[in-house]
Amino acid sequence: MENDYDYNTTRKKLLLPEYGRNIQKIVNHILTIEDRDERNLAAQSIINVMGNINPHLRDVSDFKHKLWDHLAIMSDFKLDIDSPYEKPLPSVLFAKPRIIPYRNYKIKYKHYGKSLELLINKAVELEDDDEKNALVEIIANHMKKSFLTWNRGVVSDEQIFSDLVELSGGRITINKDIRLADTKDILAKTRKKRISRKK
Repeated sequence: MENDYDYNTTRKKLLLPEYGRNIQKIVNHILTIEDRDERNLAAQSIINVMGNINPHLRDVSDFKHKLWDHLAIMSDFKLDIDSPYEKPLPSVLFAKPRIIPYRNYKIKYKHYGKSLELLINKAVELEDDDEKNALVEIIANHMKKSFLTWNRGVVSDEQIFSDLVELSGGRITINKDIRLADTKDILAKTRKKRISRKK
């Protein structure tokens, strides 16, 4: 006895599966309509149905434009209709995105990161002493936290201050009133975050 089952694996692959096979069948039918006016009416009707099937697209800017582009894709760009939008070109639509080159920054201490070095440079530029000291204290505390996150050991405040002065090229002097968070507190918070992530 011959197998009459129609499995998806034996069917033609859908170009846009989110619309389903029935919509694809209707689009295929529209391609066979010879009368242009009738074809235009059918295209407009299927656009309305496609919009109802994917209401989340209504939040996307140019919602209607996106639907007409989808119709063009589903017809394999063969549908000759009076679209309110310019027909997308397959070469543009399926073009590979331009490769964005990585910036090869030289980072002296990787556990502190490049952003922190840029922040130190901003602190150097500040003229107001109170503002500068406040920012230096924030930076030093962040450095200690970063150090402990990556090294999971113990680090003295003196080491953090020494690294900070070095990274600033000697342009930052450490105020004796600066206080850093206790190592135990930083490590305890880091542990809590790890545990909550696992849960």
